[in-house]
Amino acid sequence: MSRSHPHPVQLQSMGPQDALATLPPPAVQNPSSHPWASQCGPPPWGLSCLLALQHILVLASLLCVSHLLLLQNLPQGELSYSPAQLLASSLFSCGVSTTLQIWIGSRLPLVQAPSLEFLVPALVLTSQKLPLAIRTPGNCEHRARAQASLVLRLCGGPGCHGLALRNTSLREVSGAVVVSGVLQGTLGLLGSPGHLFSHCGPLVLAPSLVVAGFSAHREVSLFCSTHWGLALLLILVMVICSQHLGSCQLPRCLWRPASASSPHTHIPVFRLLSVLIPVACVWIISALLGLSFIPPELSASPKAPWIWLPHPGEWDWPLLTPRAVAAGISMALAASTSSLGCYALCGRLLQLPSPPPHACNRGLSLEGLGSVLAGLLGSPLGTASSFPNVGTVSLIQAGSRRVAHLVGLLCVGLGLSPRLAQLLTTIPLPVLGGVLGVTQAVVLSTGFSSFHLADIDSGRNVFIVGFSVFMALLLPRWLQEAPVLSTGWSPLDVLLRSLLTEPIFLAGLLGFLLENTIPGTRLERGLGQGLPSPFSTQEAQVPQKSREKAAKEYQLPFPTQNWSPCIPQPFRCLCPLPEDPRNEEGGACEPGETADLLLGFGEQCPESSRELRSQL
Repeated sequence: MSRSHPHPVQLQSMGPQDALATLPPPAVQNPSSHPWASQCGPPPWGLSCLLALQHILVLASLLCVSHLLLLQNLPQGELSYSPAQLLASSLFSCGVSTTLQIWIGSRLPLVQAPSLEFLVPALVLTSQKLPLAIRTPGNCEHRARAQASLVLRLCGGPGCHGLALRNTSLREVSGAVVVSGVLQGTLGLLGSPGHLFSHCGPLVLAPSLVVAGFSAHREVSLFCSTHWGLALLLILVMVICSQHLGSCQLPRCLWRPASASSPHTHIPVFRLLSVLIPVACVWIISALLGLSFIPPELSASPKAPWIWLPHPGEWDWPLLTPRAVAAGISMALAASTSSLGCYALCGRLLQLPSPPPHACNRGLSLEGLGSVLAGLLGSPLGTASSFPNVGTVSLIQAGSRRVAHLVGLLCVGLGLSPRLAQLLTTIPLPVLGGVLGVTQAVVLSTGFSSFHLADIDSGRNVFIVGFSVFMALLLPRWLQEAPVLSTGWSPLDVLLRSLLTEPIFLAGLLGFLLENTIPGTRLERGLGQGLPSPFSTQEAQVPQKSREKAAKEYQLPFPTQNWSPCIPQPFRCLCPLPEDPRNEEGGACEPGETADLLLGFGEQCPESSRELRSQL
C-alpha cells in the first residue's frame, strides 16, 4: 500500500459538471500502484458481484471463528436448533445492519460483521458458568481462543451442569448482545461518540489500528494450524495476486462493452480478485486431495431447513441477568471503539476527510440497532464495522457503496436459507485463517503508516504510542496467566474481566487519556493533517469544491434530508450542521457516490473517463 502523498488529496466526483481542483503535481510512482478507480470509475455490476462475494468470504472467516470458539466454550449438550440457523440469524442481522449503515448511517462502504469485540465478553460470560473444581487457569477465555483442543469436558453426575445449560448460556449471551445494542444506540443518539471522535488524533486511532491488527493472531494461528500447507499456499497466492500481479490487467470489454466515446480501459483483475482467486484455487486443491475441515460444532444435527424466516423469540427470548448486563456494557464500549477506528480507516482509504460527528453518531446508532436485532433473533454476537473487510478494501484497492449494498443483500439471502448459510462452513479452516491473517495484516500496516501524521520523534508521542500499544497487549496476557480477579460480586467480575481483556478498547482508552492530558502542540499531535482531526479543522486543508463533495459523502440521502426539521432537538446530533449559503454555488443536489473506489494521488482523470462515470 502506497504511502499517502504529502500534498492535499484531490477528491474526484462522478458527476460530469463538477470541476476538479488544481493541485500540485504528484510524485512519480509505479503505474501499477495507482488505484484502478482513478481511471475507470465505478465497477460494473458483474465485477461488483464478484467483489461482494469476496467480502462474503472474509465475513465467513469472522463468523466461523466467533461461532466455533463460542460453541466450543459452552457446556456439552445438544442445542434445540441447528448451528446453521445460528449462522443464518447472524448473517441476516449483518445484512440488515450493513444496508442501514450505507443508507442512513455513516454512509461509508462498511460491512457489518460479528467482530471479536463481542466474542471476548461472551467467552468471559460463559466461562463463569463452570464449576469451581473445573475452572482452572488453563480454562480461561483466552486459552479457549488460543487452542481449540482445550474443549471443556464436564461430567454428567451430581453437581455438574445439565444439558439445558447450553441453551441457557446462549440465551444469556444473546441478552448481553441486546444490552450492548441498546447502550450503543443510546450513546449514538446522545451524540457522545461524535464529540469524543473529534478529540481523537492520530496518536489515539493509530495505536488502536495496530492493536486491532494484532488482536486476531490467536484465531489465525488456530485455524491455520489445522493444515499449515494449505494456509501457506493461500497466503502465497494472495500475495502474488495482490502485489506481484497487480499490474496485470484485462480489457474492460471482457466485463462490459466500452462506450463508443471512451477508449478501452483495462482492469487489474488479479488485484481486484486477490481474495476470490486464491480461495477458489486452494478450495479446489483441498477437495481434490480429499481434505475436509468441517468442525463438528458447526455441522451438528438437526439438519437445517432450506427456507427459514428469522423472527424474534422463535427459540426463546434473550435472558437478561445482572451478569448479562455487565457483559453487554463491555461489548458496547469495545465495539464502539472498534467501529470509530473503522470509520477513520475507511475514510482515509477513500481519501476523504474524517467522518464528521453526525456521521459517527448515526453509524453507531444503527450498529446498536443491528445488535439489538441480532440478540432478539438468538444470535450470540452483535454487529459492528468489520476490520478484516476494511483490510480487504485496502488489499484490492476497491471500495464501493454498490459492492457493500450487494454484500448486505447476499447476507440477507443467506440468512433466509440456513442450508445455504451452512455452505460457508465447508470452506476449509486453513483457508479462512489465511484470509483473516492477510486482511488483518493490512489493518496492522495501515496503523503503522498513520504514525507519520504526527511528530513521532517527539518524546511525548513516543511514550503515548509505546505505552498504549504495550499495555493493551500486556493486560489481557496478564489476566490469562493469573486470572485472579474477584470482587465478590459476579456481575462486576464479568465487567472488569471483559474490559481488561479487550485490547482495542484498552488501546483506545489509554491513547485518548494520554493524548488529551499530556501537553503538546497541534503540530506535534498531528491534528489537521489527515487521520483523523475535527472536521472543522480539516476543512481548512481541503479545497472548497472538494470539501463540498466530501461533505456530501456523509450527508443523509436525498429522500431523508426533508426529515431533518422533524427530528427533535436532542437528536439533532444525527444531522449535518446547516451549510454556509456562500458555499452553495450549484444549489442543492442529490449526493452521489463520489468515492466508488480508492482515489489516485491527485491524478487527473481523462475526459472520456468522466463521460463514462456520468453513465454509471
